[in-house]
Amino acid sequence: MLGAFGAHALKGRLDAEALGWWQTAVQYLLPIAVLAVALGVSGRTEVRLSGWLLGGGAALFAATLFAMALGAPRWLGAVTPVGGAAMILGWALLAWKASRPRP
Repeated sequence: MLGAFGAHALKGRLDAEALGWWQTAVQYLLPIAVLAVALGVSGRTEVRLSGWLLGGGAALFAATLFAMALGAPRWLGAVTPVGGAAMILGWALLAWKASRPRP
């Protein structure tokens, strides 16, 4: 929905840089949100932290990009990597948990 909104409703209203931010936010948010929900409903408590890091990181990453695209101050761009770092930690933790033998 956010991708369609950006492609149609915002296309003539935002410059190319802002549309790029919007597109990047959408590209990261959707697949990671689906993964975070899947981890949450899996019932496996050992991946819970990974899900929170991935979901929270994606939300923060995308929210700052969406906000900047809509005109928020550009200093928010300094917060965006915090969300990216949380996503990286979530992936790393998930990979580590997946590589360990299950009891």
